[in-house]
Amino acid sequence: MRGAAVKSGSRTKIFGSRLFAIASVVAVAATFLGHTAIAAGEERLLAYGARIVGDDARTRIVIDFDRPPTFSIHYIANPERVVVDLPATAFGFPAKDLEARGLFKDIRYGTMDEDSARIVLTATRPVRIGMAKVQVDEGGKGQRLVLEAEMTDKATFDELVKAHSWNEPASAQTTSAIPSPEKPGSGDFVVAVDAGHGGIDTGAIGVDTKTQEKDVTLAFAKTLADRLNREPGIKAFLTRSDDSFLSLSQRVEIARQNHAALFVSLHADTLRQKDIRGATVYTISDKASDKLAADLADRENLSDQIAGKTTTTEPPEVADILLDLTRRETQAFSISMAESVLSSFKDQVGTINNPHRHAGFRVLQAPDVPSILLELGFLSNKDDEKLLLDDGWRTKMGELLTEAVKHYHASMVANGG
Repeated sequence: MRGAAVKSGSRTKIFGSRLFAIASVVAVAATFLGHTAIAAGEERLLAYGARIVGDDARTRIVIDFDRPPTFSIHYIANPERVVVDLPATAFGFPAKDLEARGLFKDIRYGTMDEDSARIVLTATRPVRIGMAKVQVDEGGKGQRLVLEAEMTDKATFDELVKAHSWNEPASAQTTSAIPSPEKPGSGDFVVAVDAGHGGIDTGAIGVDTKTQEKDVTLAFAKTLADRLNREPGIKAFLTRSDDSFLSLSQRVEIARQNHAALFVSLHADTLRQKDIRGATVYTISDKASDKLAADLADRENLSDQIAGKTTTTEPPEVADILLDLTRRETQAFSISMAESVLSSFKDQVGTINNPHRHAGFRVLQAPDVPSILLELGFLSNKDDEKLLLDDGWRTKMGELLTEAVKHYHASMVANGG
């Protein structure tokens, strides 16, 4: 817990006497299955091939590597998932080679941080890995990881979850994955620019170019941070600066630990309605403004689950207090920033109908940092997708958002905030 009013240069954070830190429980590897670890500093493993065969009773997954991988396996419930942790790995095979089938309804793989990668297998029913081993490729080209999954009962799966449970303090990955920005000057207005998704969590996929949302958001975040940092009195930093995964709570804590006065999370989602296009600004609320906002929040809040993270939920009374504090002490500031963004977009950037919406986004839950989530556009719309990949449009958006931040900051100073 921290104290109430905190003065920082030209701004004052005006909050209640009770501020609740958001807990972050980070899943990490445990229970290694043989093989010694690859020495630090060695080049990434290369996974150059993959295949999956089987049915609803038994499914085999084979992944080809350029050298023997170390790996660990653990299980997570709600939903049933099998997580395979690996050292830093470059996945060089086509996504279609590891499309879900048999006992698995979803398969994700990718980077977790600079030292590790992960495969997350979401099951259709309780499963167990009956066999997991590394063996020499018959052709002598490398090594292969072979996983044999078989169906089991819920009681057995629950025992596997208990046997393979693990915990690690959130600070370990938060501090190692993201370097702290330079200490802001006494008069600096600090902005956290959050590139949505990353690493194993690819986000949405473009309808035309198959561009991944995590790449769109990171490119735009860098453009925006660079532009903001050219403004006197404004200091912007990135929550992630590369293709690393960050949990939703890590993003919030990074902003808070670096004394951000504003948090801007960037996204470019997809919708089933391909004709919908344009920007949208979201703020937090315990009740969604509409079904579109509710569905989007539900999808974005699954980010940790996609990456194979265990998620802790605050007791209902604590969650209610968190949302109530957010609403009372920061929602007005967040709404003010949303209005400033939409004002800067007027006649310059296309927006959807009712472009300011709200829902229960977990990434916007910092109790002491005004926060918005900006949907830059939709990768499900071909016209939006073209703009999202256009350097000139990205630069224009960076200019408009910088003006919005300046206007918001000026209004806060004028009102004594």
